[in-house]
Amino acid sequence: MAVVAAKKTPITVAYGDGIGPEIMDATLRILHGAGALLDIDRIEIGESIYKRGLQSGIEPRAWESLRRTKVFLKAPITTPQGGGFKSLNVTVRKTLGMYANVRPCASLYPYVATKNPNMDLVIVRENEEDVYGGIEHRQTQDLVQCLKLISRPGSERVVRYAFEYARSHARKKVTCFSKDNIMKMTDGLFHTIFDEIAKEYPDIENEHWIVDIGSAKMVDTPDAFDVLVMENLYGDVLSDVAAQMTGSVGLAGSANIGDHCSMFEAIHGSAPRRAGQNLANPSGLLHGALLMLSHVGQGDVAERIHNAWLRTIEDGIHTYDIYDERSSKQKVGTREFADAVIARIGLEPEHLRPARYAKRAEMDLRVRPVGPRARKEHVGVDVFVDLPGAQPNTIAERIAALPIESAKLTIIANRGTKVWPDGDPDTFWSDHWACRFERDGGTFSTKDVLRIISALDAAGFDVVKTEGLYEFDGARGYSLAQGQ
Repeated sequence: MAVVAAKKTPITVAYGDGIGPEIMDATLRILHGAGALLDIDRIEIGESIYKRGLQSGIEPRAWESLRRTKVFLKAPITTPQGGGFKSLNVTVRKTLGMYANVRPCASLYPYVATKNPNMDLVIVRENEEDVYGGIEHRQTQDLVQCLKLISRPGSERVVRYAFEYARSHARKKVTCFSKDNIMKMTDGLFHTIFDEIAKEYPDIENEHWIVDIGSAKMVDTPDAFDVLVMENLYGDVLSDVAAQMTGSVGLAGSANIGDHCSMFEAIHGSAPRRAGQNLANPSGLLHGALLMLSHVGQGDVAERIHNAWLRTIEDGIHTYDIYDERSSKQKVGTREFADAVIARIGLEPEHLRPARYAKRAEMDLRVRPVGPRARKEHVGVDVFVDLPGAQPNTIAERIAALPIESAKLTIIANRGTKVWPDGDPDTFWSDHWACRFERDGGTFSTKDVLRIISALDAAGFDVVKTEGLYEFDGARGYSLAQGQ
């Protein structure tokens, strides 16, 4: 009887910049040595592409490969400073809808020095929204802005993924971090959706922490947490903190999960100062590759590699970044570390807990309908003006003299703080003023906004931005100024 060869999984691989080629070579040697079945399509991304004038850092053929294989194993890349170059990671994540970033962080005590010997948590980070849209504007001489965008479907997808991940990996609790005591609408929406979805998982404990005290608790008592879910910026910062708490950022990998394509990588950068010296630790990228193998249904291979890696760590064979005379026995380079892992395939750790990869579980990640759309009503507009050296009372007097109908000036704010009427003389002012106009009885429309802008422009005001004010089913859909 003929033996049918097992089918290889097509993946896209990028060797990256700096230490990227070295750690990718080591990682792929380990994967092949353990019997991973992979059909690799290599693409070029990063610094070399930026230097060709493509500000995204990725060329069209690479997109074709990613859409075909739907799996991306990526080494770190270098993004040039300044010059309008966009982060390739953010570009790939957002373009291909990779909404959940998953970063396991577990200590390896006593073989890797850490103050947190019992740490074993997973951070699930929203991957597409928040301030990482990179939507920024300079509006005056003194002021720039960055827009924070949080959507209901975006929040629902990542929160649901966190609960599904917890269930499929036998985790017992999901914790949400947010800052909704200050950002009551954006972070408030994320927290609200977390509470809504948590009710669908009665078998999993849930809790919420304000991100600042929650971060302090994570650093002090990481074993109080299991799976954490949070918005993009908080997740980016805290997943690096958590990885370092285990002993080294260089050990951690991450998965970027999407409905159509997923990307797997180390969480560290390209470290160009260490490039070409056979020094870099390939463990971060290797752990990203293990998440990839599990994702594509080769969890048995991932388990063999992970246990061989744990045994290597136990045996004291360490790269320079985690080498410690108290617990290490041999300092090795990138290639030698990979050789040591390959030599231990088939072995398990003797003291650390062995890795166990369950069969890939099906997750119910459908976005549920949210009911009828709210009734939206236009009730006013915030008009932002550039007025260096102005006084709030003078601005209000000038506006009062303008022929503006159907709306009245109700407040002037500077950097979010009320300065008129009855502003505090100690408040610091910049040259960026927010003038709030609210309907003066009757209806309000975009035509009223245009009339207000036209009147201000005719009077010499430099209008730099407007924001519509809306009510949704009668509830205010905009923030009040501090002190209002």
